[in-house]
Amino acid sequence: MNDRPIGDYALLSDCHTATLVSSQGSIDWLCLPHFDSRSLFARILGPEAGHWSIRPAGPHTATRRYVDRTMVLETTFHTPTGVITVTDALATGRSEWGHNLGRHAPHLLLRAVKCTEGHVTLEMEFAPRPEYGLIRPHLMPVDEGRGLHCHGGPDTIGLSTPYRLDITDMARCAPTLQTGQWAGFALQRVPAGDSPKVWSQQEILTQLQDTLAGWRAWSQRHQTYEGPWADLVHHSGRVLQSLTFQPTGAIVAAPTTSLPEEVGGVRNWDYRYAWVRDASFTLEALWVAACPYEAEHFFRWMAQAADGDPDHHEGLQIMFGIRGERNLSERELPHLPGWRGSRPIRTGNGAWEQRQLDVYGELLAAYHKLRHYLGGLDEHTKTFLTRLADSAATRWHEKDQGIWEVRSAPQHFLYSKLMCWVALDRALDLSEELGAQSRTPVWRQARSEIRAAIERDGWSDSAGAYTQVLGSDTLDASALMLAIVGFESADTPRMRATIEAVRTRLTGTDGMVYRYLAADDGLPGNEGTFLLCTFWLAQALALAGDVAEARTVFERAAGFMNDVGLLGEEVGSGGELLGNFPQAFSHIGLVNAAWAIHQAEGLPD
Repeated sequence: MNDRPIGDYALLSDCHTATLVSSQGSIDWLCLPHFDSRSLFARILGPEAGHWSIRPAGPHTATRRYVDRTMVLETTFHTPTGVITVTDALATGRSEWGHNLGRHAPHLLLRAVKCTEGHVTLEMEFAPRPEYGLIRPHLMPVDEGRGLHCHGGPDTIGLSTPYRLDITDMARCAPTLQTGQWAGFALQRVPAGDSPKVWSQQEILTQLQDTLAGWRAWSQRHQTYEGPWADLVHHSGRVLQSLTFQPTGAIVAAPTTSLPEEVGGVRNWDYRYAWVRDASFTLEALWVAACPYEAEHFFRWMAQAADGDPDHHEGLQIMFGIRGERNLSERELPHLPGWRGSRPIRTGNGAWEQRQLDVYGELLAAYHKLRHYLGGLDEHTKTFLTRLADSAATRWHEKDQGIWEVRSAPQHFLYSKLMCWVALDRALDLSEELGAQSRTPVWRQARSEIRAAIERDGWSDSAGAYTQVLGSDTLDASALMLAIVGFESADTPRMRATIEAVRTRLTGTDGMVYRYLAADDGLPGNEGTFLLCTFWLAQALALAGDVAEARTVFERAAGFMNDVGLLGEEVGSGGELLGNFPQAFSHIGLVNAAWAIHQAEGLPD
């Protein structure tokens, strides 16, 4: 069982896939060549599922950081005899800078070790276990023992090293480095039948330098935000770029699967996909932390993936694979014990078959935000967006699974009604551009009906707040979105009451916000507080003019970042990060809350 905290890991990315590296220099998660590929290393889900570690052989302490304005990781190990630095990166490719970062990534994992003081003996273990640990590949030395080919499974993996390796069921070496000496290692994946090259030490260094330059060029070109918490906002922007699949622009919710929302629990999902639900939140964050190009890239992909008849298969699909795949059927991997025994381990995500009415509003709000950057619409896209509004107008009164994808019976979720209102509100503003002026009476009538239903049945006198489901008394943090999307001003009596109810009755002892309490969501067990919901509270407080309290809530949530500035999905007891990691939604919430506070303070952009 892997007992290492989820928050102990750092992220590397080449904008095609990502890897997690522990503070002790062990790569315990890597899927090649893409985010949704089967894993090569998965020790985070089971001790026999593969790892690649480089660390001092004896006692040591470790500190780490990302090299300035990059997603290249630098871990410094202090030992009784000396100091070494391990620099880790997924190569982004030569001269692939600016908007093209990672376009021609060579699927190459780089690890460079340098002794900066005294002497240090390393302990290197390389234990690839393809297909989530099902395969123990044949390890074959090449190039006089200074390279290694791993055969087994659909790919061939090559390891380049300056040292001869001791090969059993894994490859090991234990060299000693003196002050000023360095050693480069490289792992590359090629399709089965091809032969990985053995990378020279100079080639490894050049690839590392190009990757550093690429990330710095991307940051310089994209990151102009100068408001409060600029360092956190910029870093979150780089995290979102790290979670972007460059060939399409899709942004995965997280690069991992089955890291639980409760230790030992069953709320373990595969997040290596892109949700329509995230579209409008993501665009707002990209606008602040990156640039309109990245937002446009994401929107164009999402619109293409979602295109088609919105009423096909009873509604617009809520999520897609990173290339636009629709069938994301869920299955379990019984051979893996899971992180701290949290099972089952799942690949795929059954939520793809759910129906959520909010998706119409997410896409129309996203286009509304970007309309001045996208240029003119072709007739096909106009028809598609018009049909989204038509679907919202005709289906808003139906039940669905809601934003939190409950696995219980469908209900009349307030958030779903709200986003249908958003779909119609934005479509009305876009009607001339869409050539849909004839639809405006129907859209305006439906928008009015939704508003009346939310104001009548979404508000609970006994709860003193807007609630989760029409006609219920259950609090839900998503009610804060009423103010965030502009349905109701944050400083009205009802919204102030709702904000206060979330702040005082939907928070844990640490002041962090739960999604909801005492709701039957079709699953056993509990979950932690949600970082996204806490950032929503900060954003709503800022919109209400309570800037000092907004800052307090923001800093409380941001305080749960790990040592290299990454956020999980939830916070468990004792302040431990839970859920798939790192979580795009949490970093999106941070960026949007910082921007709202910046705007509320009236500071110049």
